[in-house]
Amino acid sequence: MDSIKIRGARVHNLKNIDVEIPREKFVVITGVSGSGKSSLAFDTIYAEGQRRYMESLSSYARQFLGLPDKPDVEQIEGLSPSIAINQKTTNNNPRSTVGTVTEIYDYLRLLFARIGKPHCPKCGKPVSPQSLDQIIAQILKLPEGTKFTLLAPVVNQKKGRHEDVLENLKTAGFIRVQVDDKLRELDEEIKLAKTKKHSISAVVDRLIVRENIRSRLSDSLETALKFGNGIVHVQLDDKVLIFSEKNACVDCGISLPDIDPQLFSFNSPKGACPACDGLGKIFEQLNWETMFEWMHAVHEFKNHDDFFETCPHCHGKRLNPAALSVTVGEKNISDVVDLSVDKCKDFFSTLEEKLNDNEKKIARQVLKEIKSRLKFLQDVGLEYLTLSRKSATLSGGEFQRIRLATQIGSALTGVLYVLDEPSIGLHQHDNQKLLETLKNLRDLGNTLIVVEHDEETMRAADMLVDIGRGAGKNGGEVVAQGTAEEISRNENSLTGDYLSGRKKIPTPATRRQPKNFISLSGINVNNLHDFSVSFPRDIFTVITGVSGSGKSTLVDEVFFPYVDKNKELLKELEVEGIIKIDQDPIGRSPRSNVATYTKIFDKIRNLFGDTQGAKMRGYTASRFSFNVKGGRCETCNGNGVLKIPMNFLPTVYVTCEVCGGKRFNSETLEVMYKGKNISDVLSMPVDEALEFFGNIPSIKRMLQVLHDVGLGYIELGQPANTLSGGESQRVKLAAQLARPITQKKNIYLMDEPTTGLHFDDVKKLIDVVQRLVNRGDMVFIIEHNLDVIKSADYIIDLGPEGGDKGGQLVAWGTPEEVAQVKKSYTGQALKKILFDGEK
Repeated sequence: MDSIKIRGARVHNLKNIDVEIPREKFVVITGVSGSGKSSLAFDTIYAEGQRRYMESLSSYARQFLGLPDKPDVEQIEGLSPSIAINQKTTNNNPRSTVGTVTEIYDYLRLLFARIGKPHCPKCGKPVSPQSLDQIIAQILKLPEGTKFTLLAPVVNQKKGRHEDVLENLKTAGFIRVQVDDKLRELDEEIKLAKTKKHSISAVVDRLIVRENIRSRLSDSLETALKFGNGIVHVQLDDKVLIFSEKNACVDCGISLPDIDPQLFSFNSPKGACPACDGLGKIFEQLNWETMFEWMHAVHEFKNHDDFFETCPHCHGKRLNPAALSVTVGEKNISDVVDLSVDKCKDFFSTLEEKLNDNEKKIARQVLKEIKSRLKFLQDVGLEYLTLSRKSATLSGGEFQRIRLATQIGSALTGVLYVLDEPSIGLHQHDNQKLLETLKNLRDLGNTLIVVEHDEETMRAADMLVDIGRGAGKNGGEVVAQGTAEEISRNENSLTGDYLSGRKKIPTPATRRQPKNFISLSGINVNNLHDFSVSFPRDIFTVITGVSGSGKSTLVDEVFFPYVDKNKELLKELEVEGIIKIDQDPIGRSPRSNVATYTKIFDKIRNLFGDTQGAKMRGYTASRFSFNVKGGRCETCNGNGVLKIPMNFLPTVYVTCEVCGGKRFNSETLEVMYKGKNISDVLSMPVDEALEFFGNIPSIKRMLQVLHDVGLGYIELGQPANTLSGGESQRVKLAAQLARPITQKKNIYLMDEPTTGLHFDDVKKLIDVVQRLVNRGDMVFIIEHNLDVIKSADYIIDLGPEGGDKGGQLVAWGTPEEVAQVKKSYTGQALKKILFDGEK
């Protein structure tokens, strides 16, 4: 079958659509925010692919994994195994890094274990195996009379009961063992937990340092080295000395453990720094004044580094001294992962020249894997990242492109990949790399379905599927399908209108001129070194630059904290507060919705509470809340649906039979306002509610703003967790626009607000931003979208590249001024659309 055939898709707002998507092609699904793109790509196609795979598993396996609900679709044919690569950075584990996620770190551990050169952690000299005589000499140097025990380590931090190991030691004639640092008799019953890691050492001999013990010591050491696989532990009262026939420093008397991949893992007790357990940071010792402050700190440090300090023992390198003393190409493994991807690739490109023939033979395959994965990261525009960078600090776009690079490395064929705006966070300068990567993935024999709004990506695709024409109830249909050229000729397609130039986002006729600046200097954070910049006041400013150039660092870690803590400056600026408007959900629970978030629902409940019907029954405004007892349906607790657990089958949600999904009890629903009950009002789209409440100024103002930002199709009671990121952001913007105008203004910070927005949505976003600035607010936006950049009053452009090659102020001024700066990638792109008429 050469295509994926979808028949009768009705997920969310999809209107029973039929669509056919060619296999082994690069297909872009586009449309305005809320039109149904993700409903088709992720909630229908990908969800059904996943469900069919899970269905093939046994019922025993499904009870642990859970079977996804079947999407509301008549039929889907031609599906391949599906992989979704979305923007969500779900990995907040502090142990997860770019190196571990891409598996490059696993190959590095193998490389260092096989060809690494060990050095003494104390003196730095190369170490070599110790002979029996050298070990004896080291032990006899101990003060006379020192008591010690010779131990042969047979199990080192391995899970299991180890019954066979204990039995073999008993058969070999041993009487005692040390199990997890406790001495045990082999005659007694030793039961170990199967799921826990254990260490077991055989007690070979107990001796006291004297002149006449050499012969006995030699015999005992031979036995210990035999059973300990070349390693012997000398247990003293206060410490353990480790000797090895393999690697040891004769001068310092320090022996290194076996050099294997585990030694270089900061997730293993064998390799992790013992002070910080491989985290690289330790909890800062603070003097808490109250238990409340301590509890607050414990809650906060899960997601922030504020309560941590760099480990003073490993200096943030995560590994113990033994692991850090092994080098390849004169660098230890921590030095390598601290390099940026491009510098790391350079290091490995020249490494082979420094290896001898044996080492080249051993390392050839490992180096091939490392270099190919580094190249894939470069190809998706992430050459500025370091392999030691924590996954939790990555943006959604960066994390998605890392997963994309990992998938390319796996070289699978016949797979259906579903991607959610992979161009997010990419400057136009880097976009071509991403497109080449996507085409390579297609050319391997895979099908790519990409939800995207980027024009360059649309034009590079084999086919476009345009969903719309509007959003919500006005969307959910396939408006046009074909190549970008064919779509641009379709006058019914809103996307085609913008691709053809029939519609466009105009460049402002005039620019606001900055009168004063907020100047910062001597900035040294991340890749910003001795950096100075001036932020204009009272206008619309965009901070731009290639990925990794330092934009987020400058705004989030420098500008925002400086202004927020500078009370004198806030007073001088007459600023009420600094507000970050992002695309995070406006609520996690279905109980939160547009009406509750914008406070419209409070006013609506008051209206119902003031009706004659409510007063006759003695009802107040609280009666019309579905969050408290009284007016809500108690069968579903005001949710409108009932959750039915099905053990190993998927959870089923059914409409509440008592209230019919209306959330309220029948007595509450009897109260009417202009012929509508409270449930009817929550079911109204914004545009309908705007007409319905046209005579109530306090409600009308907010509804009008929601309409102006392009959310007229959203129902007032639509659950917050069903809104897209773009919709959530515009709800937040609407709430800010509708606030009463006071003498004080706000500073608004936005990080890539065009994420998930179509050309038409971007136009509305720009209009909203201009309205905020016109009313006296200051707006600072981090953005790559050229339409937003060209609409700004002032641009601060960072670069010229990312990572170590970034962190510089490349250009500043109006869009026209920046467009004249040849070394600015942003300027080059702006010049084409401002002066050359291109896009």
